[in-house]
Amino acid sequence: MTMRALHPDIPALMQALRDAGVPSLGSVPPAVARAGYTASRRRLQPPLAPVSAITEHAIPRVGEPLRARLYRGGETGQSQPCLVFLHGGGWVLGSIESHEGLCRHLAHRAGCAVLAVDYRLAPEHPHPAAMEDSVLALSWVAANAASLGLDAARLAVGGDSAGGNLAAVLALLGRDGLAPPVMFQLLLYPATDLARAYDDDPGMSPDIPLTTQAMRYFIEHYVPDPHARAGWQASPLRAASLTGAPPAFVLTCGHDPLHDEGRLYAARLEREGVPVMALHVSDQVHGILNLGGAVTAAGMILDMAAAAL
Repeated sequence: MTMRALHPDIPALMQALRDAGVPSLGSVPPAVARAGYTASRRRLQPPLAPVSAITEHAIPRVGEPLRARLYRGGETGQSQPCLVFLHGGGWVLGSIESHEGLCRHLAHRAGCAVLAVDYRLAPEHPHPAAMEDSVLALSWVAANAASLGLDAARLAVGGDSAGGNLAAVLALLGRDGLAPPVMFQLLLYPATDLARAYDDDPGMSPDIPLTTQAMRYFIEHYVPDPHARAGWQASPLRAASLTGAPPAFVLTCGHDPLHDEGRLYAARLEREGVPVMALHVSDQVHGILNLGGAVTAAGMILDMAAAAL
C-alpha cells in the first residue's frame, strides 16, 4: 500500500517537538510526559483568540472540587449556548491549560460559551473517573445555567481524542436519561473503540505524534482491565444502538491510528438515523488542532467545526 500524502507542515512540526525536547507520547512515565505535553501545546499554538469573559469555577465533588473554566465568546449579559469541552491527551495527559487556544477559538468563532473541564487523569484515576467527572460537569452546567448566563436548552458536548471519546459517551448517556440531554456532539479525532487491536497501518507516516504504541500505552493506563474495554462506556462504537444520539460533527485525520474507528463511528451514526457532518483530512495527523502555530490548516479546520457547532 502506498503511503498517503502528508501535509508539508508535519515534518517541521515533528522536528519542532524534538527540538523542544518533548518525549514521544507513551515513551515516559505519565508524570514526566504531562509537563512536556502542556508546554509544547502552549508553545505551538497560534495567538489566543479574543473572548468576552473568562471565569474559573470549582464544581463540588466528593474530595477535591472539579476545576472548570468558562470562556464566553459572545456578548456578556446575554444567555449563551454552551459547549462542555473535554480535552485530549489519552486520558493521561492534558489540562485546561494545554487546550486553552482550542477552546478560545471555538468560543470566539461559534459565538458561544465553552466550559473546559479538568477531569481526573489516569493512571491515578482510571476509568470510569473521567467519565464521572464529565457527567458531573454537564449536570452542573444544566442545573446552574441561569446563574451562569447560559441557555440550558442549548447545551453541547465535545472534545478531541480522549475527550472526543468522553463526549461521545456523554451524548449517549444523555440520550438514555443518565445525564442531561444535549443537542450536539463535536467529536475531534475521537477514540471510539478501545478494545480493538491497534496494528501499524502502512498508509500512515511513521513520523507522527500519536503512534499505535502510544495508543496501547494510553489505553492500558486508562482501562487496565482488558474486559472492561469492550463496554460502550469505554468504547462507544460498541454501543448496541446509536439511534437517538444528538447530531454530530466528526473529524478524522489520515495519519492517525484513530482514523478508522472515527470514520466507522460517523458511518454508524448516519446509518442509524443521526445527522452527522464527517470531515476526513487525509494528509493531516492526530492532535493538530491545538498545534495551530505550526500547522497552518488547523485554524481552517477549527473554523469548520465552529461553524457546524
